[in-house]
Amino acid sequence: MRRTLVYSPCGYWGISMVEAIEKAKAIEIENLSFSYPDGHQALKNITLTIYLGETVAIVGPNGAGKSTLLLHLNGILRGNSVVKIMGLPVEEKNLKEIRCKVGLVFQEPEDQLFSPTVFEDVAFGPMNMGYSEVEVRERVAQALKWVGMSGYEGRSSHHLSVGEKKRIAIATVLSMSPELLVLDEPTSNLDPRSKGALTKLLKHLPMSKIIASHDLELVRVLCPRTVVIDGGVTMADGETTSILSDYSLLKEHGLAPED
Repeated sequence: MRRTLVYSPCGYWGISMVEAIEKAKAIEIENLSFSYPDGHQALKNITLTIYLGETVAIVGPNGAGKSTLLLHLNGILRGNSVVKIMGLPVEEKNLKEIRCKVGLVFQEPEDQLFSPTVFEDVAFGPMNMGYSEVEVRERVAQALKWVGMSGYEGRSSHHLSVGEKKRIAIATVLSMSPELLVLDEPTSNLDPRSKGALTKLLKHLPMSKIIASHDLELVRVLCPRTVVIDGGVTMADGETTSILSDYSLLKEHGLAPED
């Protein structure tokens, strides 16, 4: 049974609430369904609005559709619904602009790191956008500074620890100055120290963030709002404190241990 918890953005001075909401929408999805070529339906009528400035968790059991949903946010996958990013429909003519606005960090950093050096990995996006050599170097330096990895430019990404690789993967999207950071299971396979460092990093990054995770402690620390997905369906959407205190809801959707 779906549970709906009311969640509203803050008001804005000088304009009506309706105008504020329209201006503040970062992501708009309405009745999104998606099936893979083998016939498996991964998403079923997902409707979701996320506002600029929010940090939102997407939680659910394995196979719930979390990663599939994230891949719709920059057009890697496209279902049968209009998905809008900052008011732009996710369609072919807008993909270049949308992929500048949405930085997607995959669960496995090896899916994102493929160049001989850290510098080349982080520079890949800006170079392909046609930035000058000077600006590319400035963007790489700033992105590595943000993730605490200055001085790693000449290192091979493949010889770093998992935690370091995750930071470099985040830097590869920060170098594009995204307005929305989308992360898939950012703390998976991290030891407690690396997890703590990454959590601190994410907490201080200023852009809107969408975080798909099984790590409910991370969700509690970082995300004021949580969306529960199971079987490709939105089961709950509300304040994180309310969601995480609802043990029966968590248990029903594989997010709490059986008694």
